[in-house]
Parts: sequence; structure tokens; C-alpha cells
Amino acid sequence: MKESSERKRLLKKPVKPVSINPKAGVDALVRSMGQAGFQGKNLSVAVDIWEEMLKSRTTVFFGLAGAMVPAGMREVVVHLIKNRHIDCLVSTGANLFHDIHETLGMYHWQGSATMNDTALKDAGIDRIYDVFAVEEEFNIADRYIYEFARGLERRPYTTREFMYLAGKDLSRKGKADGILTAAYKAGVHVYCPAVSDSSIGISLALEDGPDHFIFDMIGDVKETAEIAAGAKSTGVVYVGGGTPKNFIQQTEVTATLQCKAVEGHKYAVQLTADSPHWGGLSGCTFEEAQSWGKIAKKASHVTVNSDATISLPFIVTALAERMKGYKRAAPAMDLKGSSKVSKRIWEGRNCRGKR
Repeated sequence: MKESSERKRLLKKPVKPVSINPKAGVDALVRSMGQAGFQGKNLSVAVDIWEEMLKSRTTVFFGLAGAMVPAGMREVVVHLIKNRHIDCLVSTGANLFHDIHETLGMYHWQGSATMNDTALKDAGIDRIYDVFAVEEEFNIADRYIYEFARGLERRPYTTREFMYLAGKDLSRKGKADGILTAAYKAGVHVYCPAVSDSSIGISLALEDGPDHFIFDMIGDVKETAEIAAGAKSTGVVYVGGGTPKNFIQQTEVTATLQCKAVEGHKYAVQLTADSPHWGGLSGCTFEEAQSWGKIAKKASHVTVNSDATISLPFIVTALAERMKGYKRAAPAMDLKGSSKVSKRIWEGRNCRGKR
């Protein structure tokens, strides 16, 4: 009897074969995959969780790692920005540099992963797996960034301020709409916590003398913690891992140390091809993040173990079909208040774990 009762509890949903209907949309396919198993099911759950974020007045952080722009994911991200399916974008500098490159009218090219790379070097071609780019054209983007920064008032800038102003400038000078221009127009914040680890950093390092460009990186940390603490609830979507993932994760830890009432991100989705057993952040599970208080104890979360160039377009297209006609208001993100860390921390009060 006990065994029968346990079976009844566990065996509630039979696996249903994925249904193919040429007349149905992507969302119908994804919903059908949700009744199957493995990563197809997880992909469907990811859409469900993201949809819930958008309909629950949740502030959505989006982490973009890897070489997603060279791989052709730029317009996918632009769609998310224009339709307010994300509120804060945290990206590697590489993705934003490649976005600038394409906004200026230049291209990435389909190539091959099995080329003679020394021959590519001689031809002035850079390889990103099976994608090519022309080094001379990268130099044009480098020059643009250098000249743009030289025209700014000499003071420290958060990366959000810098990317906002770059988006504004590119909206006038660019030849195509991109991530930064779309974010500027939509009021979506863009942060780049490892900006120096990219061609943007290289471009800014070309300036001679001690009066070089300075980023206020700690300002970024304070701002994002304020956003997380001030939100009704927060959700995260990670494409890959790396610095963008950790930077978003740590908003909850920072806010806690500032004695602000946070409970971890309420919703979480990640697309990763990495594994947790190596100990690196890109494969780190959301369960592990719960031990740090970064993800809420009762969070809705899912990991889709996949190449994001496959899973992201499916997820975003299915989400677009579900959200068609739904107008989502931008959450209030007031950054005018003080972002100073509470002195109580340094007076001996340990706020970690206080909710």
C-alpha cells in the first residue's frame, strides 16, 4: 500500500511525444517540448518562468556572456530590450564592442573552425570559432571608442553612464540599430563590470599620459544593489556565466551587507554549456547560489544545458508569441538616492543574513 501510494504521488504526468504541426508557431512547439523530457522540457520551463517574471512586476536582470554578438544573437537581445522583456543588461565588454562594430556598419562573417589560423593572421582576419572578422575594421571601432571617450567631460563614469552616452552618440552616427542604441532609446540600463577585459578597455588604454579615462566600477556595484533592493521582486536570465552572472548574483549579497531587506532573486533562468563539477561560476547551479543567499529559497528556477545560440532564439521567439499585445511598464529604478554603504556595518553590526 505504501509503495502504491508513493507511486501515485510520483507518477502524475506521463511523457507526451513532441507534436509536430507545420501550421503552429514556435511557442506551440516549445509547449509540446515541455511535456517531454531532458533539456527540451527545461527549455519550455525557462519560457514559463520568464513569462511569469514579465507579468508579475519583477525587475529582470539579463547577463550576456560569451561571444553572442559575433555568433548572430544581437537582434535577439535588441528585441528583448525594445519589448522591455529585460530591465538591466549586464554584459561582457566583448559583446558590447562587437555591437559597436556592427552598429558602425561593419560585419562578422561566416567562416570555418578548421582554418589555418596562421594564414588567417597573415590575411588580417580574426577567428571566433567559425566566425571571422577583419582586424582593420576592428581598428575602426577602436578609433571610434577612443575618440568618443576623449570628447567626454573628464570625470569618473559608471559603465552604465558610459554605455548610455555611447548609445546616444551611436544613435546619431551609427548605420544600424543595435544593443546600445536600443538600450539608450528604451531606458534599459547597461552595465559592463569587466569593461577593461575587452577591446573597449584596449581602446581607452591608447590614450597617452596620466589623464586617462576612469571608470567608477564601485558605482556600478552600488547602483545595481540599489535596484535589486528597491524592486518588488527580481529575476535573472543568464546567457552563459562568467562576470555578468556573478555581478548580477552579488547584488543580493551587497544589498544584504547594506542592511537592506532582500531575500535573493525570486526567478532564475540560465543557459549554459558548462558543468558544475569543475567548480567554475559558469556551470554553478542555482541550488549552490541559494547557499549564498543570491537566489531565494523558494525561487522558481531552471537551467537549460545547451548552446545558447540554439536555445536563446527558441526561448525569445516563444516568449514573443506569448507576450504579443501585452504592454509591460518599465519598473521604477530611482538611482538619485544615496548609495553609500551603511556606516552600521563598519560599527560592528553584521547585516549578513538579516532579512
